[in-house]
Amino acid sequence: MKKDLLAIADLTPKDIAKILKRSAVLKKMQKQGKDHQTLKGKSLGMIFEKSSTRTRVSFEVGMFQLGGLALFLSPDDLQIGRGETIADTARTLSRYLDGIMIRTFAQATVDELARFASIPVINGLTDLHHPCQALADLLTIQEKKKKLKGLTLAYVGDGNNVANSLIQACVKVGMHFAIACPRGYELDAALLGTAKAEGRKTGASVIVTNDPYRAVRNADVVYTDVWASMGQEAEHAKRLTAFRRYQVDGKLMKAANKGALVMHCLPAHRGEEITAEVIDGPQSVIFDQAENRLHVQKAVLDTLLG
Repeated sequence: MKKDLLAIADLTPKDIAKILKRSAVLKKMQKQGKDHQTLKGKSLGMIFEKSSTRTRVSFEVGMFQLGGLALFLSPDDLQIGRGETIADTARTLSRYLDGIMIRTFAQATVDELARFASIPVINGLTDLHHPCQALADLLTIQEKKKKLKGLTLAYVGDGNNVANSLIQACVKVGMHFAIACPRGYELDAALLGTAKAEGRKTGASVIVTNDPYRAVRNADVVYTDVWASMGQEAEHAKRLTAFRRYQVDGKLMKAANKGALVMHCLPAHRGEEITAEVIDGPQSVIFDQAENRLHVQKAVLDTLLG
């Protein structure tokens, strides 16, 4: 049976470990110039309803490095932009392609596409989940800290798609997770409840607070994201006011463990959710994160399409 990656919840801890291990192998092979074209003759359709830098380039280059072909498909390139159903699009693309990656707004769109496609579907981002980013984050932490289980990740800011996937990923690998959000901007409640239950199985604790200093205290990783995600531009001014206490700056970082990593999924608004001093400082690993999108997604593609 075909497998999809629609959310981190689709993966078991063993699945995550296998993807991270495969990512490391493919990354090493690339750095050494060794052939790793495991997807020769394979094709990936990439549907983009949201613009992208890292998702598009990493998936497109990743398929090329694995020996396959990636096709960029915007709504203007597909009849879906003129009213063709998701179901009919999924059935049709399944006759041409070996896999589909979609970056869109509603999670329901990805779920429906996967339901009717007979080929693997990968969630490149929705308003609810960003699983590929979370996997790249785990790989980065593992590389820098040499382990995952028992570490603490503190997320400061909006309870958005990145935060949703991060909490799911952390608890599955036994990492403690703390999140500080303003009131009204918390994590999805149902997802939070599921993550807490998963954490009880793996020994991972979950802290939810409105105090960024409480979240960051003794953290091994401090993570933030933009305060207004794509599609929320009209709320920008309102969010600037709501999140003004949630900036990751030098003062906040002093509450974390010495040598704590600083992470951001990018793009960043310097001077808003994070200061230039921190994002460009010695604890920042944000561009390692960005690079690891390529290696993790190659591992996902290799696993699902290979």
